[in-house]
Formats: sequence, structure tokens, C-alpha cells
Amino acid sequence: MANKTEITAEPGKQEIFITREFDAPRELVFKAYTDPQLYVQWLGPRELTMTLETFEPKNGGSYRYIQKDRDGNEYAFHGVNHEVLEPERIIGTFEFEGLPEKGHVILGTVRFEALPESRTRVVSQSVFQSVADRDGMVQSGMERGVNEGYDRLDALLEKYSSKSSYAKAAEGEKR
Repeated sequence: MANKTEITAEPGKQEIFITREFDAPRELVFKAYTDPQLYVQWLGPRELTMTLETFEPKNGGSYRYIQKDRDGNEYAFHGVNHEVLEPERIIGTFEFEGLPEKGHVILGTVRFEALPESRTRVVSQSVFQSVADRDGMVQSGMERGVNEGYDRLDALLEKYSSKSSYAKAAEGEKR
């Protein structure tokens, strides 16, 4: 089943909502957001590689990562996790370090909703300091990065879901 990402940015408002359903259990989707080995495999556009400099998915923890393109250009981001409540939500800040002026901080809340048939809905709300900041993010090409990242996450979740199914089946054969 192909899942579609819905991005809502109402004119004149300082927020963006991103909603996407995944064909995987909530605990596994949450783990993809908090396990460093999984996180680097899916976040952002396909052509960028990611290095985690700091990654503390806990209340009060911080993170900093750098994405690099084929030409060696680097794009760094950092923030603080205000709340990491497994497997329900993550609340934290996000800041792109490449802007000429610091302080364009985004407050984000990601909610993980369990759906029937071991599916999950992820609803992400990002609140910007100004409409101009929000519009700048929309114009930066973030939609492509979000869509490609979530497509990569779909593939990763499918791989781990099938591994779990295979492991369970193999375990059942031993009994």
C-alpha cells in the first residue's frame, strides 16, 4: 500500500503539519526516530548522507547532525529534546545552522498514533517564530526532503517488519 504524505501550511500561519501513515507498528516507527543506527538511514533527501555528531533521544537530550551532498557541501542542524515519551511523542527544537542569523528555532511535536492492523500515523507539527520563517522553510524544498525521507523510512520499516516476521516464524519452527 502506497502511503501519501500530507503537508499543510495554511497562508498566514506560523506552523506546518505533516501527516503520514506507515505500515508498521507504532513501537517500530518510534524506534526509527530514536535509534541512531536507524535514524541516519532515512532522514532527509536520498542524495545526502548523514553523520550524527550528538544524538540523545531522551528528555533534555540534544542532537546535532550534518548532512553532506556529493560535492562535499555540508548542512548542519541541531536542537534539544524537551520530551521523549515512548512510543507516543517527541517534543523538541530544530535549527538549521546555515542561516546568516542564529535563532530561527522551530518547536516541533511528533505524535505517533497506533492504527488498526499494526499501522501507525505520524503527525508532526512545526511552529516557527514567524510566518516568514515558515514560508522560507516551505520554499527551501523541504517537501521533497520530507517525501524522500518518508519513502526511505517506508523501505526501512518494511525490512525490519519482515525480519521480525521471519525471526518469529523461525522461532516457532524450533518449538
